[in-house]
Amino acid sequence: MNTISRRYFAFLALALAACGQGGINSSRDELDASVRTAQNALYASVPNAREVASRAAGVLIMPSVTEGGLFVGGSYGEGALLIGDAPVEYFSVAAASFGLQAGFQKASQALFFMTPEALANFRTTDGWSAGAETKYVFQEDSASFGVSTDTVNLPVYAIVFGQSGILAGATIEGAKYSRIIR
Repeated sequence: MNTISRRYFAFLALALAACGQGGINSSRDELDASVRTAQNALYASVPNAREVASRAAGVLIMPSVTEGGLFVGGSYGEGALLIGDAPVEYFSVAAASFGLQAGFQKASQALFFMTPEALANFRTTDGWSAGAETKYVFQEDSASFGVSTDTVNLPVYAIVFGQSGILAGATIEGAKYSRIIR
């Protein structure tokens, strides 16, 4: 990635962060409140999410991930890792995407770490990326996400919910989760 591309991505990520709730200037208490609100919305909209969370070693809740782009895009959000329903660490997610895309969208995200090993890997890796072992599901027209305690057999399971805005296209994207200090 050349210097201009890096600067463009950094500018886009900061601009998106400034637009989102729970952004880079929020306090720990504000972020905790946003996480609780998003967690309640998740439990209200996904029938089995509470049961899946009770079986998970940890759950990362990102209350507002803001994404936008026109051919080149980016996204940013901040959230908290909950273990035993208590926030223990704070993380950000930043992503860059390239391809045919246009628009702006906000969404919430929950990552369920279903094994202690997956959680330990997430917590000890500098700049963890969601990989092939992560299954993403999206809410469509208030239909079921397909989340059930019988089908969650991967180490990491992610749910994207509460989308607003419009973002269309086909892209190649890379996302990085990083620990932040609050």
